[in-house]
Amino acid sequence: MRERPLLALALPLLLLAAWAWATSAGGVKVYQLASPADVARELGALAASGLLWKNVAASVERVAFGFAIASAVAIVLGTSVGLSRRTEAALDPTLQALRAVPSLAWVPLLLLWLGIGETAKITLIAIGAFFPIYVNLVAGIRGVDRKLIEVARVLGVRGFDLARRVVVPAALPSLLVGARIGLTQAWLFLVAAELLASTRGLGFMLTEGQQISRTDEILTAILLLALCGKLSESGMRALEKRLLRWTDGLPA
Repeated sequence: MRERPLLALALPLLLLAAWAWATSAGGVKVYQLASPADVARELGALAASGLLWKNVAASVERVAFGFAIASAVAIVLGTSVGLSRRTEAALDPTLQALRAVPSLAWVPLLLLWLGIGETAKITLIAIGAFFPIYVNLVAGIRGVDRKLIEVARVLGVRGFDLARRVVVPAALPSLLVGARIGLTQAWLFLVAAELLASTRGLGFMLTEGQQISRTDEILTAILLLALCGKLSESGMRALEKRLLRWTDGLPA
């Protein structure tokens, strides 16, 4: 167990060493790839000016709202589709077709429908986070032991109570896996969302860095996105571990 943190750090440290070598002795130009020292200076300057926290907070807020909306809608639709073949026939083909639409394809429509404000950005993030949660929940419900449902019906548990007390708890492992993937997708869709006339956020930092040819700003934004995504994923894993203590799985 003690060697796990060391193993987790091994690859990042190796990549950092290769990055430092490439920008010093490897002949890579500054306009192609900023050095680790340049990125550290840019990170310090942004932190000192307060822009770092404003950009991170803006992105975290958008992801949180988008993910919350996606989770609520996915749980309602996923439960309905998972429990009813008729509902599945009515909704699932359309949802599966929409799932194949690339994120950037939604941008023009969202601009026309919702303008350039926060609503359009949060909607795009919600679209990205919705489908992994929905697909995993439907699969989890379909995998619920039929005997549990039959026993519940014998005991008079039906309709909404059946879904709330039996089906969704039994499908919870699949739901949590879908939520973890959906949260990661939310961070991926964030960059596309912040292309919609943003003036703050990590996606805005990427765009600004590209426009003014600042690879240090671009790499700073990329590293911050990676860090936020990893922290979110670790938080979801901790939640899974806490909520699924009752399951009989392989030890972590």
